[in-house]
Formats: sequence, structure tokens, C-alpha cells
Amino acid sequence: MIEPETLEPGEPVTQFSVLLQNRAGALAALAKLLRNNAIEVVGISVQDSRDATIARLVVTDPDLAQQIFVEKGIPFTTSSLVVVAMKEAGPGLLQVLDTLMVAETNIDFAYSLMPSPKGQAQLAMHVEDYDFAISVMNQAGFKLVFQGDLSR
Repeated sequence: MIEPETLEPGEPVTQFSVLLQNRAGALAALAKLLRNNAIEVVGISVQDSRDATIARLVVTDPDLAQQIFVEKGIPFTTSSLVVVAMKEAGPGLLQVLDTLMVAETNIDFAYSLMPSPKGQAQLAMHVEDYDFAISVMNQAGFKLVFQGDLSR
């Protein structure tokens, strides 16, 4: 019996959770700051509250973004995301969710990324156990996306 080929995982996709003042233009100013430094935002999720906003960002150059945030005094945290490229958003989504359910692992939150240069839908997920989820998704044959794949 031939064992299925397992791919050596790349560097995890980094998500930044950035604390912004809840005011008009704050998110646009952050995007412009990144763009002016040749960093593209490829994924975004915004959680609003009355006083502050949490912007979750996936960018093409997380090392430089982190350096800029530190230099500018912008509060942030980072976390690793499992990102899956899907050929079909509808059926693909259900397959991803079913695979993780059968493996009994939880998704803390999820959101889609901008389409890849190949036009594939990409689902970013923060899971309770990154290494386990990567292993499960890899064994199930899903196309995983790593940080190097997002750098354009």
C-alpha cells in the first residue's frame, strides 16, 4: 500500500487583529499606510463596537506590516490561520466544515480572503488547534494556502 504524499507545510498565514478608533476613515488610513509600503491587504474582517473597532487583516508581507505597526504605535496581536483554497465556494465550504466536524475540531471564526490570482475562493479559519487542523485538511486532500502563497 502506498501512503498518500504529505506536503511539508509552509509558514502559517498570519492574521493581524488591529485596534482602531471607531471613526470615519480609520480603516482607510490603515489600508493606505500599508499600501504606501507596498503591502496589500488580501483578507479583512471588521468587528465593530461603539468605541473601538477590531480589524482582522491578512497581508502580503506580515513581517514589514508588524514593523510598521510597532513603529507607528498601532496596537495589534497576531495569530495563525488555516487557509483553504476551494474550487467551488458552496460545495467546497460544506466539505471543509464537514471535514473539521468529523475531526471534532472547532472553528473560532472564519472569513473569506480576496480571490487568489488564479481566481480560487479562499477560506481563512482560526481553529482551536492549528497543527491538528492542518494535518486533517492535508490528509483529506484540501489545497492549503500558506503565507508564501499570499505574497505577491
